[in-house]
Amino acid sequence: MSATRRHILASTGASLAGIAFTGAFSELFAGTAAATPPGGPAGHTGRAGYGPLIPDPDGLLDLPRGFRYKVLSREGDPLRSGEGTVPGNHDGMTALVGRRGRVHLVRNHENRATASNGVPTVEGLTYDPVARGGCTALELDGRNNVLAERVALAGTAVNCAGGPTPWNTWLTCEETDDKAGTNGYTKDHGFIFEVDPADPHRTGAVPLTAMGRFPHEAIAVDPRSGIVYETEDAFTKPFGLFYRFLPEKPLGGTGSLRAGGTLEAMRVPGVPDLSVVQEPGTCFERVEWVPVPDPLARRTPIRLQDFGPKGITHAQKLEGCYWGGSSVYFVSSFASAEDGSAADHYGQVWRYEPHKRRLTLVVAFGPASDIRLPGESPDNICLAPSGGLMVCEDGDGAQHVYGLTRRGEVYAMARNAHNIGTDAEPEYGEFAGVTFSPDGRTMYVNCYEPGTTFAVTGPWH
Repeated sequence: MSATRRHILASTGASLAGIAFTGAFSELFAGTAAATPPGGPAGHTGRAGYGPLIPDPDGLLDLPRGFRYKVLSREGDPLRSGEGTVPGNHDGMTALVGRRGRVHLVRNHENRATASNGVPTVEGLTYDPVARGGCTALELDGRNNVLAERVALAGTAVNCAGGPTPWNTWLTCEETDDKAGTNGYTKDHGFIFEVDPADPHRTGAVPLTAMGRFPHEAIAVDPRSGIVYETEDAFTKPFGLFYRFLPEKPLGGTGSLRAGGTLEAMRVPGVPDLSVVQEPGTCFERVEWVPVPDPLARRTPIRLQDFGPKGITHAQKLEGCYWGGSSVYFVSSFASAEDGSAADHYGQVWRYEPHKRRLTLVVAFGPASDIRLPGESPDNICLAPSGGLMVCEDGDGAQHVYGLTRRGEVYAMARNAHNIGTDAEPEYGEFAGVTFSPDGRTMYVNCYEPGTTFAVTGPWH
């Protein structure tokens, strides 16, 4: 949760009328299935979306006709494990394959030290007992019945996003770089932790320190090489960096990342700030990777460290990160010159091709972007099994999950109907953690506040 593109648009007086995005929009879907996954929904019918959203009589989630939802878990309810209550601030999430057709959902809780409903501490799964963030895990059967729900990681801070690994675990990211003694913490924070939702004690509460200490947002793993790409979400200057981690034991399975490796930051020669690049299709052929001097940021945050006379490349609000085809994609949600960026923009999507060391700006948003377009601070993004994207909106007013087709058409998939404000001044929690079941038949998504996890089923195209 942070300042949004809507806020930037309002402060600069930019128009909110008319959808405007440019670039190779189809690039967003590289690597998505052209056909239906085994056991998944029918192929795409050619029409965008599923029709208008129908108001939910229970006031929770509006969906198109023919779709239905099930509430899997809600903040404040008892955890089925008996370890306490379901924590709040539901954020990033993934769905992993379980045995005998079961699904493991692992879910972040973006709690700070002052959170009233934090993740319960559990012996063997707690890093810093003062911290209130972490992860919980749900085990579901083939009909989305909850079989188990328990703490998977506790004592971490501000767990925002992350990403799945090829060996069926979740890497959860702390979006803070608070050190021990700050906010009462007893240990340094700003790390990535590995979580095995099927057996959390197998991964425990061990920070992957070699992967760096900084305000992490998301990761993506190259399934061929095992290299992990990482985004740093920094709203104020100095802005974040884009990293890659070269593990000593690539693709070694659960626990292999603990063996260490080398953390590097991306340098685009001659480009100290990615916001100056405004034209989609602009590419840089000789991207460099520079070793991080002190990955633990013992004295100086990484983004302020000395990377030599050539410097390093920064970008404001680096958030989403995912692997598609043979490339990694990452998102800069917006940039504002008032905040110190070299130029303004309203959202960028970048593609890095490791085999060519080439970086390309593939999509740019705004400034006349429609407020309904999923450039309104797209927080969590996932590739849909039968093609296209699902995007969680994080802004003001009504909150949606939007779908984007390969043809660039935008449609509303879900709307949060739970008013946490008043009738006169309604307010709705953001969506987060959108992901699909391994068979493609269910979309799982979180409402951040009050923390709620939904399973959505229906006539998927």
